Amino acid sequence: MERRTLWIVLALNIGLAVAFFATGAFGDSSALIANGLDNLSDSFVYAISLFALSRSAKWKRGAANVSGGLLILFAAGILYDAWRRYIGGSDPLGTIMLAMALIAAAINAVCVWLLAKLKNPNVNIRAANTFSYNDFAANLGIVVAGGLVAWLGTNWPDLVVGVIVAGIAAWGGIDILRDAHGEHHKAVHTDK
Repeated sequence: MERRTLWIVLALNIGLAVAFFATGAFGDSSALIANGLDNLSDSFVYAISLFALSRSAKWKRGAANVSGGLLILFAAGILYDAWRRYIGGSDPLGTIMLAMALIAAAINAVCVWLLAKLKNPNVNIRAANTFSYNDFAANLGIVVAGGLVAWLGTNWPDLVVGVIVAGIAAWGGIDILRDAHGEHHKAVHTDK
């Protein structure tokens, strides 16, 4: 059940990454490109989680550490993109942002639902849950930003949401690293 669920969530996230990159480039949106990077890093994490699924607890903790590190790295990339767009200017399309965010929110809700159905999730499944919740929250932020961009005709809501997505990603990465660290200490105490 875990393997099948992770494959489905992986496929959905790869599709979302492609869609976010395409609409972000077309709509000149930092928030959409940030979510595309987020879904791409999520896809790597789901692939790592699939690989670690049949491995030892040590492998699973290592995979979770990679997941947390990728999220933090991804957050730095988003901040760079938002800074670049702030300096160079951008003209995001609010309606494109709204439409893509609503589609992605629905798909991420399916991912959250699928992952929540798994019993006794290991550290990697919990990491996958963190990613899906982060994505859902980020999509709601893009809905708000897209509405403000369309209403006000300015780019700052897009940039603000890009920075907020970076913050959510960094926090999620730290949370995953803490969870993996806790699993390590639990394993050390169990072995004694």
